[in-house]
Parts: sequence; structure tokens; C-alpha cells
Amino acid sequence: MVVSVFFFSCMGLMVKLVSHIPSTQVVFFRSVVSISLSFWLLQRQGVSVWGTHRKYLILRGLFGAGALILFYETLQQIPLASAVTIGFLAPIFTTILGIFIAREKVKPVQWLFFLLAFVGVVMVQGFDPRVPWFYLIIGVVATLFSGLAQNFVRKINTQEHPLVIIFYFPLITTPLSGAYSFFHWVPPQGWDWAILITIGLFTQFAQFFMTKSIQLEELSKVSIIRYLSIVYALIFGYIFFDETYSLLAYAGMGLAILGVVANVWYKQNLAKKQKSVKVERKVL
Repeated sequence: MVVSVFFFSCMGLMVKLVSHIPSTQVVFFRSVVSISLSFWLLQRQGVSVWGTHRKYLILRGLFGAGALILFYETLQQIPLASAVTIGFLAPIFTTILGIFIAREKVKPVQWLFFLLAFVGVVMVQGFDPRVPWFYLIIGVVATLFSGLAQNFVRKINTQEHPLVIIFYFPLITTPLSGAYSFFHWVPPQGWDWAILITIGLFTQFAQFFMTKSIQLEELSKVSIIRYLSIVYALIFGYIFFDETYSLLAYAGMGLAILGVVANVWYKQNLAKKQKSVKVERKVL
């Protein structure tokens, strides 16, 4: 998972390095690489690329595309660590939207964790003049779309091959981002080509190592490691873009992480208790 987070963070760095290229066009290049690799892997395994739950697969692809384009826009326009911090709201929206889509329950204490995370994000915006309200809203909408996409994946559950779910994302994203890019094309220059292709490759590597970590170890043990991304973002931002923050902005990042991690920790412990109760009932 540490390697996965590192590759995802490197992807974010690469996106920021090509800030002169529209985020939608960057998504197009990433999607072309992703759809090619996903199609090849599905063919090798003899799995149909179309799946059976196409309604939810298409909805996952549409909202996932919106989330990615808007997230890339924040990466390009505001400091790296600030964009990553706003992105931490995605699990919060996933849980909240799960009440209506996946019929999941949220305990009262979880709303306190949500409030902490939101306050932390607002603090980052309020104490960092490089984060306008416009891009804060774009970032929050991106996390909202991401939450919707994750809930549609939950609706599918294990009824589709994981590669099919992955494949539908670039299947939807490629034509959408390609059509927009056709009318707003910015010709890549020199190293831009290598960076754009690397974005797609880093994404695939990150997804591979993330999947392997979940297969080899309990999700509860590896999921928290995802929040190392803020450390990578702070380091990359300082080295490559000379980005620094005020103490209050750092406090906001810490508060946002605390709210999200506390929610994850609470859900994991609740799940363990429920599982233990079920086991005891079976024994009795």
C-alpha cells in the first residue's frame, strides 16, 4: 500500500507538472493508456469487457470521469497538499451517500468525524490565500462525484470482475475527454509527451499494488496507509514548487485527516464487533 500511495502521489505530481495542458486533456491521455492495458488484461483472462450490470457500470464511469477531471483541475490550480487534503473528503461523501444508495447506516458519532474533516478543509482554504473558494468548491464537487462512483461500485458488489469495473472507467472517460480535447487541444511539447504517458502508467501501477495489498492483508490494516499521500504531497510540493504553509493551514490538514481516519477506524471497529456478535450467536 505504501508503494501504491507513492505511485498515486507521483501521478499527482506529474499532473501538476503539465498545468499548461487542460485537465480534461490530461485525463484523455491517462484514459487511453488505462483502456489499452485493461482491455489487454481482460482479453488475456478471457473475460467479457461488457459485464452484466451495465447501468451501474456506466454511472460509475460517468461520475468517476467527472471526479477525475475536477480533481486534476484542483491539482493544477492550487497547492499540491491542499488539493490532496480536499480529496480526503471522498470517503466521507461515500459514507453519507451510502445512506441513500447502498442503504447503509451512519452512527451519530460519525457525524462528528465528518464535521471535523469539513472544518479542517475550510481551515486550509481560509488560511491559504492560494486556495480560492472557486477551486475549493470544485474540489468538494470532485469528492462528491467520487463518493457517488464508489457507491455504484458497492451496488455491483462482487457480481462483476474487478477488471470489468476498472475497464468501464476509461471506456466512459476516453470519448468524453477526447471530444472536449478535440476542440480545446493544447499541443504537448518535448517532455510533455513522456509525462502524460507516465501519468497513465503510474495510475496502473498504483491500482495494481493497491489491489495486491488488499488481497494479502486485511483492509483495516492497510487502508489507513492511504493517508500517507499528504506526506508525499507536502514533500513534492516543497521540492518541485516551493510550496509552504502557515501553521493554521497545517492544523487544518491535520484536522481533516483526523476526521477521516477516525471515521475509518470507527467503522472498522464496529464491523469487528458486529462480526464477533454473529460468531457468538452461532456458537450459542
